[in-house]
Amino acid sequence: MHGARIPIWFFIGLLLTIYGAMIFAHGCYEAITGDYAAGVQLTRLHAPIWWGGTLLLLGLVYLAKFRPGKSNERK
Repeated sequence: MHGARIPIWFFIGLLLTIYGAMIFAHGCYEAITGDYAAGVQLTRLHAPIWWGGTLLLLGLVYLAKFRPGKSNERK
Protein backbone atom coordinates (compact mmCIF):
# COMPACT_ATOMS: atom_id res chain seq x y z
CA MET A 1 0.00 0.00 0.00
CA HIS A 2 3.03 2.28 -0.27
CA GLY A 3 2.38 3.39 -3.85
CA ALA A 4 -1.35 4.13 -3.36
CA ARG A 5 -0.86 7.62 -1.92
CA ILE A 6 -2.40 10.43 -3.95
CA PRO A 7 -1.37 14.02 -3.13
CA ILE A 8 -4.09 16.40 -1.94
CA TRP A 9 -2.95 18.85 -4.63
CA PHE A 10 -4.23 16.45 -7.28
CA PHE A 11 -7.76 16.72 -5.84
CA ILE A 12 -7.45 20.50 -5.58
CA GLY A 13 -6.46 20.56 -9.26
CA LEU A 14 -9.45 18.36 -10.07
CA LEU A 15 -11.83 20.75 -8.27
CA LEU A 16 -10.27 23.81 -9.93
CA THR A 17 -10.64 22.15 -13.32
CA ILE A 18 -14.29 21.22 -12.75
CA TYR A 19 -15.28 24.63 -11.35
CA GLY A 20 -13.27 26.45 -14.01
CA ALA A 21 -14.97 24.49 -16.80
CA MET A 22 -18.41 25.19 -15.34
CA ILE A 23 -17.78 28.93 -14.90
CA PHE A 24 -16.16 29.21 -18.33
CA ALA A 25 -19.07 27.41 -20.01
CA HIS A 26 -21.60 29.63 -18.26
CA GLY A 27 -19.64 32.73 -19.26
CA CYS A 28 -19.62 31.60 -22.89
CA TYR A 29 -23.37 30.97 -22.71
CA GLU A 30 -23.93 34.47 -21.31
CA ALA A 31 -21.73 36.04 -23.98
CA ILE A 32 -23.45 34.21 -26.84
CA THR A 33 -27.06 34.70 -25.71
CA GLY A 34 -26.66 38.06 -23.97
CA ASP A 35 -28.61 36.63 -21.02
CA TYR A 36 -27.03 38.59 -18.17
CA ALA A 37 -28.44 39.01 -14.67
CA ALA A 38 -30.25 42.31 -14.18
CA GLY A 39 -28.16 45.11 -12.76
CA VAL A 40 -24.74 43.57 -13.46
CA GLN A 41 -22.20 46.25 -14.27
CA LEU A 42 -19.31 45.94 -16.74
CA THR A 43 -20.76 42.92 -18.54
CA ARG A 44 -18.65 43.78 -21.57
CA LEU A 45 -15.57 42.53 -19.69
CA HIS A 46 -16.98 38.97 -19.54
CA ALA A 47 -15.49 38.17 -16.13
CA PRO A 48 -16.80 34.58 -16.00
CA ILE A 49 -14.90 33.76 -19.18
CA TRP A 50 -11.64 35.17 -17.80
CA TRP A 51 -11.97 33.68 -14.31
CA GLY A 52 -13.29 30.36 -15.58
CA GLY A 53 -10.43 30.10 -18.06
CA THR A 54 -7.90 30.99 -15.38
CA LEU A 55 -9.27 28.37 -12.97
CA LEU A 56 -9.40 25.79 -15.75
CA LEU A 57 -5.80 26.44 -16.78
CA LEU A 58 -4.55 26.40 -13.19
CA GLY A 59 -6.44 23.18 -12.48
CA LEU A 60 -4.93 21.49 -15.53
CA VAL A 61 -1.44 22.55 -14.42
CA TYR A 62 -2.07 21.05 -10.97
CA LEU A 63 -3.44 17.84 -12.49
CA ALA A 64 -0.37 17.46 -14.69
CA LYS A 65 2.11 18.28 -11.94
CA PHE A 66 0.59 16.13 -9.18
CA ARG A 67 -0.93 13.23 -11.14
CA PRO A 68 -0.90 9.85 -9.39
CA GLY A 69 1.91 7.54 -10.36
CA LYS A 70 4.34 10.38 -11.01
CA SER A 71 7.23 10.60 -8.58
CA ASN A 72 6.47 13.79 -6.63
CA GLU A 73 8.60 13.01 -3.59
CA ARG A 74 11.64 15.10 -2.79
CA LYS A 75 14.91 13.22 -2.91
